[in-house]
Amino acid sequence: MRPFGIAGLQLELAKTDNCDHIIAEIAAVKARLPWVDMVVIGELALFGAGVSHAQTLPGPAETKMCEAARAAGVWLVPGSLFEQADGCVYNTAPVIDPNGRVVTRYRKIYPFRPYEQGVTAGDQFVVFDVPNVGRFGMSICYDMWFPETTRTLTWMGAEVILHPGMTNTIDRDAELAIARASAVTNQVYFVDINVAGSLGVGKSGIFGPGGEVIHEAGSGHEVIAVELDLDQVTRVRERGWHGLGQPLKSLRDTPIEFPPYRDGFAASPAFASLGPLEKPRSARPASPALKVVKS
Repeated sequence: MRPFGIAGLQLELAKTDNCDHIIAEIAAVKARLPWVDMVVIGELALFGAGVSHAQTLPGPAETKMCEAARAAGVWLVPGSLFEQADGCVYNTAPVIDPNGRVVTRYRKIYPFRPYEQGVTAGDQFVVFDVPNVGRFGMSICYDMWFPETTRTLTWMGAEVILHPGMTNTIDRDAELAIARASAVTNQVYFVDINVAGSLGVGKSGIFGPGGEVIHEAGSGHEVIAVELDLDQVTRVRERGWHGLGQPLKSLRDTPIEFPPYRDGFAASPAFASLGPLEKPRSARPASPALKVVKS
């Protein structure tokens, strides 16, 4: 068994500097649950969604998170923050080890366009190893709507996908369906942690490599502490969930070259006909001009 204790902190946060609040929550969960090895927090938890809070990395907020990880002795994904680099702003999630060292940073590949304005897309997939445990992949919020992102992380060897999110819209149930489907189709643990309070609607979820629901949270503050068994990922991939489907092996052994990847998505007439990526306007047809009749 390769057990690993992970706590998703679904925090009620404000549109302000939340660093001290987050540091206190990390310390509290480790004091209460000393078996927790990793803490994961939702997207943009440190400051909210304002790009005006962008910092260079390393920077003061990340340094505070490194100190918190070292003090608690945990791996830490403190959500994400806006990173200022080379004249661009990225939505970036640091990964910090229990010694307080940043081992990698992941820049969100799919900003929520056309709504997430002024944010540059990252172009690198990120996995990292926890020694003697396994390989973890990073994904942020809208990334999971593109199954190619999770598939690529799985292809790179990820056994657990860490997925901070910040959703405050009515499509949260759809996202939970995507998270669960991502887990079963890639035979991974999928750890989907949303924010709550004024930043998000909560309803985080953790799903297993057979698509099983390990936990779905409510809408408020919640500490989602579970023990993952990464040997279970190995068993499911070798034998199938309950001895049934083995999709990764079938994908590996299929000689088909999928046309969208061979030719590119823009080559599709159906995709080309979708129109520009922009905010929708009113769905109602324009009203004819009113005629004024004088008596």
